[in-house]
Amino acid sequence: MSTPIPLDAWARDLLRCPVTGATLVDGVGPDGEPELHSTDPERPLAYPVRDGIPVLLESDARPL
Repeated sequence: MSTPIPLDAWARDLLRCPVTGATLVDGVGPDGEPELHSTDPERPLAYPVRDGIPVLLESDARPL
């Protein structure tokens, strides 16, 4: 089960995958750390969350 990233609802609604524009949902990476997962069915990506801050850079994303 994923741990929700502590973001206000208005901020959460604004976040989108910078590559595909898809909605982002809470997830957990292979190391057990929180991530945001893109819901794009053709190019799903995972973005790290460092110190509670989502890092939405394509260079830091990993494929799901």
